[in-house]
Amino acid sequence: MKNKILLLLGLTCLALLPAEAQNPDHLKSIAIRNLGPAAMSGRITSIACNPNNPNEIYVGAASGGVWKSESGGTAWKPIFDDAPTQSVGAIGLSAHNPDLIWVGTGEGNPRNSQNFGIGIFKSIDGGANWKNMGLENTHTIHRVVVHPNNPDIVWVASLGSTNGPNEDRGVFKTTNGGLTWRKVLYENDLTGCAELVIDPSNPNKLIADYVGIPALALVFQVGRKRLRPVCFSRRGCRPGAANGGRRLLAKG
Repeated sequence: MKNKILLLLGLTCLALLPAEAQNPDHLKSIAIRNLGPAAMSGRITSIACNPNNPNEIYVGAASGGVWKSESGGTAWKPIFDDAPTQSVGAIGLSAHNPDLIWVGTGEGNPRNSQNFGIGIFKSIDGGANWKNMGLENTHTIHRVVVHPNNPDIVWVASLGSTNGPNEDRGVFKTTNGGLTWRKVLYENDLTGCAELVIDPSNPNKLIADYVGIPALALVFQVGRKRLRPVCFSRRGCRPGAANGGRRLLAKG
């Protein structure tokens, strides 16, 4: 502890010296170490486990890509480094094909250090190669749900942009492995889907939790006959919202 205090005092004194008086040689004995910011880039946004092999785990980071472990978490390797974005919001696995992996990009947790994504990616070889399968304008994908019996059917929950209105938010569905997408649940351009879960006993029933943009307390939509205030909060923040903003999808 004493050495650490002396080191801190020494660095402080060096920082107070004029720039021309500082000598880089004084810092050679100091080992490089992680000073953060862990709170900014170290957030884990998604964890998925192969249901047939509990030692195979996938982890998505807010700005650190996707990591894979084949040893139950003892060792990890990055498998998303070559992707054009490292902001991961959700990971979805197929119960019947462990090599089929879906990664939704764009962190779905609204905050000042949130990073947007560029759609959803798919790998059919366990993460060795990735292909963008669309939904580039969703900005954030908070959940990916793969049909338990048909891997070609996938639902994607998007919160959308947290900086303003955009149409590409809500719940999207594909029935052909991501070749085309259909928006199956949409409220308005200020309300997105923050959570989506599937009933394991009935894959045609899903429950979606809808929220509005929490970054602002009042938005004025311009370009109409008059300014219309739209008030929203973290739950049910849209005109005519009911049941706390929660919606039940009776059909998949």
